[in-house]
Amino acid sequence: MYGDLKGIMGKLKETQATIEETKKRLNHVYVDESSPDGLLKVTISANRVIKSIFIDNSLYLEKNKLEDVLISILNKTITRADKINETELSTVAKNGMPNIPGLDLFK
Repeated sequence: MYGDLKGIMGKLKETQATIEETKKRLNHVYVDESSPDGLLKVTISANRVIKSIFIDNSLYLEKNKLEDVLISILNKTITRADKINETELSTVAKNGMPNIPGLDLFK
């Protein structure tokens, strides 16, 4: 019994370490999004950290348009980054979980 528990705990520690490594790696996975006209471009990491924003000078003349486009592009980019982050971390967690009968965490 204790040998199995020790093995499960070891597997959980391994999985946690792999999750932390994956989080670090996702700092270097970039998601780019731009407006259809190319006047605004945003790059964020898969951990949802904004890396760069490009704003064409013409957008500075139309404050409301700039705000609307910026919000739209940021939301699209964050949604894409969320999907990458969730997929990567859930895969690591699922692959690292020990097989415990009756405990189906990832159906």
